[in-house]
Amino acid sequence: MSKYLVEISNLTIINQKSKEQTMLVKGIDLSIPKGKIVGIVGESGSGKSLTMKSLMGILPKGLEASYDRFEMDGKQVHNPKVLPLSMIFQDPMTSLNPLRTVGFHLREVLRRFQPKLTKEEREVAILEMLDKVGISNPELRLKQFPFEFSGGMRQRIMIAMALLTKPDMLIADEPTTALDVTIQAQILALLKELQEQLGLTVVIVSHDFSVIAGICDQVYVMRNGLVVEHAPVDTIFAQSLHPYTQSLLRAARLEASQGPVPADRDDSQLVQVVPEHWVRKEEKNG
Repeated sequence: MSKYLVEISNLTIINQKSKEQTMLVKGIDLSIPKGKIVGIVGESGSGKSLTMKSLMGILPKGLEASYDRFEMDGKQVHNPKVLPLSMIFQDPMTSLNPLRTVGFHLREVLRRFQPKLTKEEREVAILEMLDKVGISNPELRLKQFPFEFSGGMRQRIMIAMALLTKPDMLIADEPTTALDVTIQAQILALLKELQEQLGLTVVIVSHDFSVIAGICDQVYVMRNGLVVEHAPVDTIFAQSLHPYTQSLLRAARLEASQGPVPADRDDSQLVQVVPEHWVRKEEKNG
Protein backbone atom coordinates (compact mmCIF):
# COMPACT_ATOMS: atom_id res chain seq x y z
CA MET A 1 0.00 0.00 0.00
CA SER A 2 1.29 3.46 -0.91
CA LYS A 3 2.49 5.76 1.87
CA TYR A 4 1.11 8.65 -0.17
CA LEU A 5 -2.57 9.58 -0.25
CA VAL A 6 -2.24 11.66 -3.43
CA GLU A 7 0.45 11.46 -6.11
CA ILE A 8 0.41 13.42 -9.34
CA SER A 9 3.22 13.78 -11.87
CA ASN A 10 3.82 16.35 -14.60
CA LEU A 11 0.71 18.37 -13.74
CA THR A 12 0.18 21.14 -16.26
CA ILE A 13 -2.62 23.72 -16.25
CA ILE A 14 -3.22 25.79 -19.39
CA ASN A 15 -5.43 28.84 -19.86
CA GLN A 16 -7.32 27.94 -23.04
CA LYS A 17 -8.97 31.37 -23.16
CA SER A 18 -5.73 33.23 -23.90
CA LYS A 19 -4.52 33.44 -27.50
CA GLU A 20 -1.14 31.97 -26.57
CA GLN A 21 -2.74 29.31 -24.30
CA THR A 22 -0.73 30.49 -21.29
CA MET A 23 0.73 27.75 -19.08
CA LEU A 24 -0.19 28.55 -15.47
CA VAL A 25 1.22 25.41 -13.83
CA LYS A 26 4.25 23.96 -15.59
CA GLY A 27 4.64 20.22 -15.17
CA ILE A 28 4.94 19.86 -11.40
CA ASP A 29 5.03 16.69 -9.28
CA LEU A 30 3.28 16.36 -5.91
CA SER A 31 3.35 13.54 -3.37
CA ILE A 32 1.10 14.11 -0.35
CA PRO A 33 1.84 11.60 2.46
CA LYS A 34 -0.99 10.06 4.45
CA GLY A 35 -1.81 11.55 7.83
CA LYS A 36 0.52 14.52 7.44
CA ILE A 37 0.10 18.28 7.06
CA VAL A 38 1.69 19.65 3.90
CA GLY A 39 2.15 23.35 3.18
CA ILE A 40 2.19 24.88 -0.29
CA VAL A 41 3.71 28.34 -0.10
CA GLY A 42 4.23 31.07 -2.68
CA GLU A 43 3.17 34.54 -3.76
CA SER A 44 -0.21 35.27 -5.35
CA GLY A 45 -0.40 33.91 -8.89
CA SER A 46 2.17 31.16 -8.33
CA GLY A 47 -0.34 28.39 -9.09
CA LYS A 48 -0.92 27.11 -5.54
CA SER A 49 -4.71 27.27 -5.47
CA LEU A 50 -5.08 26.17 -9.10
CA THR A 51 -3.01 23.09 -8.34
CA MET A 52 -5.33 22.13 -5.50
CA LYS A 53 -8.48 22.86 -7.51
CA SER A 54 -7.17 20.64 -10.31
CA LEU A 55 -6.94 17.73 -7.84
CA MET A 56 -10.65 18.17 -7.13
CA GLY A 57 -11.67 18.75 -10.75
CA ILE A 58 -13.02 22.24 -10.04
CA LEU A 59 -10.80 24.46 -12.20
CA PRO A 60 -12.47 27.65 -13.48
CA LYS A 61 -13.97 27.53 -16.95
CA GLY A 62 -11.35 27.90 -19.68
CA LEU A 63 -8.55 26.25 -17.70
CA GLU A 64 -7.50 22.71 -18.55
CA ALA A 65 -5.35 20.32 -16.53
CA SER A 66 -3.27 17.42 -17.85
CA TYR A 67 -0.88 15.01 -16.15
CA ASP A 68 1.10 11.84 -16.77
CA ARG A 69 -0.08 10.06 -13.62
CA PHE A 70 -2.66 10.79 -10.92
CA GLU A 71 -3.17 8.29 -8.11
CA MET A 72 -5.11 8.31 -4.86
CA ASP A 73 -4.08 5.74 -2.27
CA GLY A 74 -2.18 3.87 -4.98
CA LYS A 75 -5.14 3.69 -7.39
CA GLN A 76 -5.37 5.54 -10.69
CA VAL A 77 -7.77 8.49 -10.69
CA HIS A 78 -10.23 8.74 -13.57
CA ASN A 79 -12.66 11.37 -12.23
CA PRO A 80 -11.27 13.85 -9.66
CA LYS A 81 -14.74 15.18 -8.84
CA VAL A 82 -15.67 12.01 -6.92
CA LEU A 83 -12.52 11.86 -4.77
CA PRO A 84 -12.88 12.13 -0.96
CA LEU A 85 -11.29 15.58 -0.90
CA SER A 86 -12.76 18.70 0.64
CA MET A 87 -11.65 22.33 0.40
CA ILE A 88 -11.97 25.37 2.64
CA PHE A 89 -11.87 28.47 0.47
CA GLN A 90 -10.17 31.79 1.19
CA ASP A 91 -13.06 34.02 2.25
CA PRO A 92 -15.78 32.30 4.28
CA MET A 93 -18.16 35.26 3.90
CA THR A 94 -18.30 34.87 0.12
CA SER A 95 -18.63 31.08 0.44
CA LEU A 96 -21.73 31.29 2.64
CA ASN A 97 -25.14 32.41 1.34
CA PRO A 98 -26.03 35.50 3.42
CA LEU A 99 -29.75 34.77 2.99
CA ARG A 100 -29.54 31.27 4.48
CA THR A 101 -28.97 30.24 8.08
CA VAL A 102 -25.87 28.39 9.14
CA GLY A 103 -28.07 25.38 9.84
CA PHE A 104 -29.28 25.36 6.24
CA HIS A 105 -25.70 25.26 4.96
CA LEU A 106 -24.73 22.36 7.21
CA ARG A 107 -27.88 20.34 6.50
CA GLU A 108 -27.41 20.85 2.77
CA VAL A 109 -23.94 19.30 2.98
CA LEU A 110 -25.31 16.20 4.71
CA ARG A 111 -28.27 15.89 2.33
CA ARG A 112 -25.81 15.75 -0.55
CA PHE A 113 -22.94 13.73 0.89
CA GLN A 114 -24.73 11.50 3.42
CA PRO A 115 -28.23 11.12 1.93
CA LYS A 116 -29.04 7.92 3.86
CA LEU A 117 -29.03 9.70 7.22
CA THR A 118 -32.39 10.39 8.82
CA LYS A 119 -33.33 13.93 9.83
CA GLU A 120 -32.55 13.10 13.45
CA GLU A 121 -29.18 11.59 12.55
CA ARG A 122 -28.29 14.68 10.52
CA GLU A 123 -29.03 16.95 13.48
CA VAL A 124 -26.89 14.82 15.80
CA ALA A 125 -24.00 14.80 13.30
CA ILE A 126 -24.19 18.58 12.88
CA LEU A 127 -24.25 19.31 16.60
CA GLU A 128 -21.31 16.96 17.19
CA MET A 129 -19.32 18.60 14.41
CA LEU A 130 -19.99 22.12 15.70
CA ASP A 131 -18.72 21.00 19.09
CA LYS A 132 -15.57 19.58 17.46
CA VAL A 133 -14.78 22.88 15.73
CA GLY A 134 -15.29 24.87 18.93
CA ILE A 135 -18.66 26.54 18.40
CA SER A 136 -20.63 26.95 21.62
CA ASN A 137 -24.45 27.02 21.89
CA PRO A 138 -24.79 25.08 18.62
CA GLU A 139 -28.61 24.84 18.72
CA LEU A 140 -28.81 28.65 18.77
CA ARG A 141 -26.06 29.08 16.18
CA LEU A 142 -27.89 26.91 13.66
CA LYS A 143 -30.68 29.50 13.51
CA GLN A 144 -28.33 32.42 12.88
CA PHE A 145 -27.12 33.93 9.61
CA PRO A 146 -23.48 34.29 8.48
CA PHE A 147 -23.40 38.04 9.20
CA GLU A 148 -24.01 37.28 12.87
CA PHE A 149 -20.67 35.45 13.11
CA SER A 150 -17.16 36.86 13.39
CA GLY A 151 -14.59 36.02 10.73
CA GLY A 152 -13.04 33.33 12.89
CA MET A 153 -16.41 31.76 13.66
CA ARG A 154 -17.36 31.75 9.98
CA GLN A 155 -14.11 29.95 9.24
CA ARG A 156 -15.03 27.34 11.86
CA ILE A 157 -18.37 26.86 10.10
CA MET A 158 -16.52 26.32 6.81
CA ILE A 159 -14.28 23.73 8.47
CA ALA A 160 -17.36 21.96 9.88
CA MET A 161 -19.00 21.90 6.44
CA ALA A 162 -15.85 20.47 4.88
CA LEU A 163 -15.52 17.74 7.51
CA LEU A 164 -19.18 16.69 7.24
CA THR A 165 -18.33 15.31 3.79
CA LYS A 166 -16.01 12.80 5.54
CA PRO A 167 -12.93 13.60 3.42
CA ASP A 168 -9.65 11.72 3.45
CA MET A 169 -7.84 14.97 2.65
CA LEU A 170 -8.74 18.50 3.70
CA ILE A 171 -7.39 21.41 1.65
CA ALA A 172 -7.30 24.79 3.43
CA ASP A 173 -6.78 27.61 0.92
CA GLU A 174 -5.41 30.66 2.80
CA PRO A 175 -7.42 29.69 5.91
CA THR A 176 -6.28 32.71 7.94
CA THR A 177 -6.90 35.47 5.37
CA ALA A 178 -8.42 38.63 6.92
CA LEU A 179 -8.17 37.23 10.46
CA ASP A 180 -6.23 38.95 13.22
CA VAL A 181 -3.12 37.24 14.56
CA THR A 182 -4.80 35.74 17.64
CA ILE A 183 -7.65 34.22 15.62
CA GLN A 184 -5.16 32.97 13.00
CA ALA A 185 -3.36 31.00 15.70
CA GLN A 186 -6.66 29.55 16.96
CA ILE A 187 -7.73 28.39 13.48
CA LEU A 188 -4.34 26.79 12.79
CA ALA A 189 -4.39 25.06 16.18
CA LEU A 190 -7.89 23.78 15.40
CA LEU A 191 -6.77 22.34 12.06
CA LYS A 192 -3.85 20.59 13.77
CA GLU A 193 -6.11 19.20 16.50
CA LEU A 194 -8.69 17.92 13.99
CA GLN A 195 -5.97 16.38 11.83
CA GLU A 196 -4.69 14.41 14.82
CA GLN A 197 -8.16 13.42 16.07
CA LEU A 198 -9.49 12.27 12.70
CA GLY A 199 -6.27 11.00 11.12
CA LEU A 200 -6.71 13.39 8.22
CA THR A 201 -4.27 14.40 5.55
CA VAL A 202 -4.23 18.21 5.35
CA VAL A 203 -2.84 20.61 2.75
CA ILE A 204 -2.49 24.27 3.73
CA VAL A 205 -2.09 26.79 0.92
CA SER A 206 -0.57 30.12 1.96
CA HIS A 207 1.57 33.04 0.82
CA ASP A 208 2.99 33.41 4.33
CA PHE A 209 5.65 31.13 5.82
CA SER A 210 4.67 32.16 9.34
CA VAL A 211 1.27 30.51 8.83
CA ILE A 212 2.69 27.06 8.18
CA ALA A 213 5.82 27.26 10.37
CA GLY A 214 4.50 25.44 13.42
CA ILE A 215 1.91 23.18 11.83
CA CYS A 216 3.26 21.55 8.64
CA ASP A 217 5.38 18.43 8.26
CA GLN A 218 6.50 19.12 4.68
CA VAL A 219 6.57 22.21 2.47
CA TYR A 220 6.37 22.83 -1.26
CA VAL A 221 7.47 26.30 -2.40
CA MET A 222 5.91 27.46 -5.68
CA ARG A 223 6.68 30.37 -7.98
CA ASN A 224 5.43 31.14 -11.50
CA GLY A 225 3.78 27.74 -11.84
CA LEU A 226 6.88 25.78 -10.77
CA VAL A 227 7.91 23.99 -7.58
CA VAL A 228 11.24 25.62 -6.67
CA GLU A 229 11.90 23.75 -3.42
CA HIS A 230 10.41 20.82 -1.50
CA ALA A 231 11.57 19.47 1.86
CA PRO A 232 10.52 18.72 5.44
CA VAL A 233 9.54 21.93 7.21
CA ASP A 234 12.56 21.91 9.56
CA THR A 235 14.91 21.60 6.58
CA ILE A 236 13.21 24.48 4.78
CA PHE A 237 13.58 26.79 7.77
CA ALA A 238 17.13 25.77 8.71
CA GLN A 239 18.75 24.92 5.36
CA SER A 240 16.70 26.40 2.50
CA LEU A 241 18.76 26.58 -0.69
CA HIS A 242 16.62 28.33 -3.29
CA PRO A 243 16.91 32.16 -3.33
CA TYR A 244 13.12 32.57 -3.59
CA THR A 245 12.50 30.39 -0.53
CA GLN A 246 15.10 32.41 1.36
CA SER A 247 13.39 35.67 0.35
CA LEU A 248 10.02 34.41 1.64
CA LEU A 249 11.63 33.41 4.92
CA ARG A 250 13.22 36.86 5.29
CA ALA A 251 9.83 38.45 4.68
CA ALA A 252 8.23 36.23 7.34
CA ARG A 253 10.93 37.33 9.79
CA LEU A 254 10.46 40.98 8.80
CA GLU A 255 14.06 41.16 7.63
CA ALA A 256 15.25 43.55 4.94
CA SER A 257 14.89 42.39 1.35
CA GLN A 258 18.07 41.66 -0.59
CA GLY A 259 16.49 42.67 -3.89
CA PRO A 260 14.38 40.82 -6.45
CA VAL A 261 15.02 37.13 -7.08
CA PRO A 262 15.34 36.22 -10.78
CA ALA A 263 12.63 33.88 -12.03
CA ASP A 264 13.55 30.28 -12.78
CA ARG A 265 13.66 29.23 -16.42
CA ASP A 266 10.92 26.83 -17.48
CA ASP A 267 13.56 24.27 -18.51
CA SER A 268 15.25 24.30 -15.09
CA GLN A 269 15.20 21.01 -13.17
CA LEU A 270 14.07 20.02 -9.68
CA VAL A 271 17.13 18.24 -8.27
CA GLN A 272 17.37 16.08 -5.15
CA VAL A 273 20.28 17.50 -3.15
CA VAL A 274 19.88 15.19 -0.14
CA PRO A 275 17.15 12.66 0.73
CA GLU A 276 13.73 14.41 0.91
CA HIS A 277 15.17 17.81 -0.15
CA TRP A 278 14.57 18.98 -3.71
CA VAL A 279 15.68 22.31 -5.18
CA ARG A 280 15.14 23.77 -8.65
CA LYS A 281 18.41 24.47 -10.48
CA GLU A 282 19.44 25.62 -13.94
CA GLU A 283 20.92 23.02 -16.24
CA LYS A 284 24.61 23.62 -16.91
CA ASN A 285 25.85 22.88 -20.40
CA GLY A 286 29.14 21.03 -20.73
